[in-house]
Amino acid sequence: MTAPPPDRSRDRRIEDPTNLWIIHPAGRALLPGFLARGISANAVSLGGLALGTAAALSYSQWHAWPFALLGLLFSVGWLIADGLDGMIARATGTASPLGRALDGLCDHGVFALIYVVLAISVGTTEGWIVAWAAGAAHAVQSNLYESERARFHRRCKVVAVAPPPAPSRNPLVRLYDHAAGTLDRFAYPFDDALRRQGDATRLADAYGRQATAPMRLLSLLTANVRVSAIFLACLAGSPSLFWWFELVPLTIILVIGLIWHRVVETRLVQGLGIPPGQSAPSEQSPTQRT
Repeated sequence: MTAPPPDRSRDRRIEDPTNLWIIHPAGRALLPGFLARGISANAVSLGGLALGTAAALSYSQWHAWPFALLGLLFSVGWLIADGLDGMIARATGTASPLGRALDGLCDHGVFALIYVVLAISVGTTEGWIVAWAAGAAHAVQSNLYESERARFHRRCKVVAVAPPPAPSRNPLVRLYDHAAGTLDRFAYPFDDALRRQGDATRLADAYGRQATAPMRLLSLLTANVRVSAIFLACLAGSPSLFWWFELVPLTIILVIGLIWHRVVETRLVQGLGIPPGQSAPSEQSPTQRT
């Protein structure tokens, strides 16, 4: 069987190191075998959910370090499945609204299970309150980070406006798509400038260079970081350390990263000096005007 072409859907400049060296290489190694057996992306998503469930059950015994380690290993298997389902969808052209929502819901579902299991093991009212608050913060952080990451990849490919997601009759899918686009109206001025720019490639290149730093900061919001933090908190003897890590440092990182990203966009747009509705001359690069 012919090997699928390299997956260029992710920009290495902003990838988590564990994705670059462990998670994605493992997914690429498994991809040909899954394609040869006709295993669908949705099936892999559900398999990832099963691995995540096994991780949660392992963490129910986090007091014993071998079970905490087992939880980490199952979590890594889930992360590999989480990347592999997208690889299969792109390689087979089977991406769908249901698959997109299923992937996102499985991701959130795994963490929800782990949060609940840890809260039960802690067994205090304070523990449940902090766990629920951390879960809500996680949902917001992940949603906004994924929106920013998709926006970065699209712009670096000189695509000014994201194609609308394929319509779905499923209200949950529509709700998920609506939530995923919450930042679009704030990021629109740069997308509009990219659309009207005479030399859009230069602007996209300048954007890619300058937006890499805030996106690297935001990459601390990946599931990989949370998986590591859960394991370390359990080893330290207090799952609540992870919840507070979610609530305070990761929320601060989100706010700083979003503001930094918008500042980069604003500076590039202001440097262009384009009146609304007028295209910029192509002979000047945005970096020369900033």
